Amino acid sequence: MLILVINSGSSSLKYQLFNMDEKTVVGKGLVERIGIEGSVLTHKKDGKEFVIETPMPTHNEAVKNVFDALVNEEYGLVESIEEIGAIGHRIVHGGEITDSTLIDEQLKEKVREYAKFAPLHNPAGLAGVEACETLLPGKPNVAVFDTSFHQTMPASSYMYGLPYETYEKHGIRKYGFHGTSHKYVTKRTAEILGKNPEDLNVITVHLGNGSSLAAVKNGKSIDTTMGLTPLEGLIMGTRSGDLDPAVLTFLMQAEDMDAKELDTLLNKESGVLGISGVSSDFRDLEEASDAGNERATLALDMFIKRTRRFLGAYLVELGKVDAISFAGGIGENSDTMRASLMKDLESFGIVLDEKKNDGLRGKDAIISSDDSKVKVLVVPTDEELMIAMDTLNIVEK
Repeated sequence: MLILVINSGSSSLKYQLFNMDEKTVVGKGLVERIGIEGSVLTHKKDGKEFVIETPMPTHNEAVKNVFDALVNEEYGLVESIEEIGAIGHRIVHGGEITDSTLIDEQLKEKVREYAKFAPLHNPAGLAGVEACETLLPGKPNVAVFDTSFHQTMPASSYMYGLPYETYEKHGIRKYGFHGTSHKYVTKRTAEILGKNPEDLNVITVHLGNGSSLAAVKNGKSIDTTMGLTPLEGLIMGTRSGDLDPAVLTFLMQAEDMDAKELDTLLNKESGVLGISGVSSDFRDLEEASDAGNERATLALDMFIKRTRRFLGAYLVELGKVDAISFAGGIGENSDTMRASLMKDLESFGIVLDEKKNDGLRGKDAIISSDDSKVKVLVVPTDEELMIAMDTLNIVEK
């Protein structure tokens, strides 16, 4: 079956077409500047790029142009759009929805409800869904939520130390994100080790501009670092991560900041960018640090310390750990970051093999020593494939 995967942002739309008989990508593309002057679609087939510049004021026009590209005589991927069996959509916030779900009107209402926690992402995801429903009626659409994998967490992991009424009235709790990535990495780790996910305890470490860890027990998430929104947890590219809540009320009073200004500060001006004053890109930070920039070094040290702090917490929470798996742009490609995070952990049964780790970028590998009790892996994440797999599973059922 051919599965189309769509990831709709507020002004962009990514897509990939999968042949699920072989689990291969047939082609993919990106629409940019939806609703903005200069809309453009970049379509890729067989390593070649085809650029289509045309006005796309809404997601409806964006999806129409994607469908036109898919059947184009010169660079199309299918003869008829009807060859597509189903469409899988990445939706950021699914609240307490526990799994990927076939989309109907009731589910769309839930997506709208949880837009209160993801005001930029959920409406955009829904716009992509409704465009597909209009332009390709009758085909099943499946929602794959970033939050669903973490809904196996116990209440002791997801509740906050607030009056219980805040949860009952507003749904304020930890939901977790990057769930599609953590789910894929868990499954792939089990495949590499020749075991079933249900027989493994894994700490999945998704490190990129946005970063999170998950404690996975017997294949199910029991804790994760992100919370009500993706702001909680680690210091990230531009996000603050955990801090004393009193900092917020102090800043609102001292700097006369309103909620919108505070949100911008925490989400877009903080993290390693705010600490270093250099960049949110860790490659730039490493270069600046090597050149003697003390604030860049501080930003990297803070990121490493926070990540190790959660790693230690999850080692304790899981008790027995079979594997630690690195994913995401940093986790997959930075051997120096992996080495820093795994340093001096021999007492926990974690021994990195420097030769295996050195220079490794973007491919599946075990990078721990042969005698390491806890296996350390690099597992390049593939969220789009995970979305396609979930979509196929639901459609076949």
